[in-house]
Amino acid sequence: MNFTFNPIGIIHSCFKEKFGIPRQAGLISQAGAALEMLPPYDREEAFRGIEDFSHIWIFFLFHKCIREKWKPTVRPPRLGGNKRIGIFATRSGFRPNPIGLSAVKLEAVRKTKGRLYLDLKGIDFLDQTPVLDIKPYLKYSDCIPQAQSGFAPEAPDISLKVIFTKKASDFCSAQESRIPELKDLIIQMLKYDPRPAYYSSKSNKKEEFGTRIYDFDIKWRCEDNMIEIIEII
Repeated sequence: MNFTFNPIGIIHSCFKEKFGIPRQAGLISQAGAALEMLPPYDREEAFRGIEDFSHIWIFFLFHKCIREKWKPTVRPPRLGGNKRIGIFATRSGFRPNPIGLSAVKLEAVRKTKGRLYLDLKGIDFLDQTPVLDIKPYLKYSDCIPQAQSGFAPEAPDISLKVIFTKKASDFCSAQESRIPELKDLIIQMLKYDPRPAYYSSKSNKKEEFGTRIYDFDIKWRCEDNMIEIIEII
């Protein structure tokens, strides 16, 4: 059987490239996005009552991870990228059907210039991600405190310290009226070490990287257990 799905909305995310996106939703509370609903799914009555829920499930497409052929095993970053395990035992985006599922915080439902938006926080979406469905998060059933989590029993280590040069710090201060959470977002994003798994967070070699969020290019370097934000353009 074959099925065809039409997106009901498009994500406008602070993350403009895959590098730097948190590996799970909820890790970066300041990471925000606006879900723009597409016609005919942009009717306000379709969201009546959703404001009573603090969190919602978003079903989406990994639109930048689509491959012609799937592979039965992948290398999860949490295992250092050195060990292969089954694709269905991971949350890798490279799936037979590239469908993702994230629980995110619902900040508001608003209508602006005739368009309906859902404002979200704690997201892990790439900009322009197509959305397939939305469902409310049910605390009594969706949260399972006694569940086991295999190779990822707890949140990733956040031992990296993030510091800013004066130039980078001044840039964030200058953006406070437009994006007051910019500095906190950068700290939250980088302290989880977005580098590929083959990089060691304990490496003594000083290396420079670039990350893009909103319309800013962030230049940073990592040495020992410290990340320094050099410049934001």
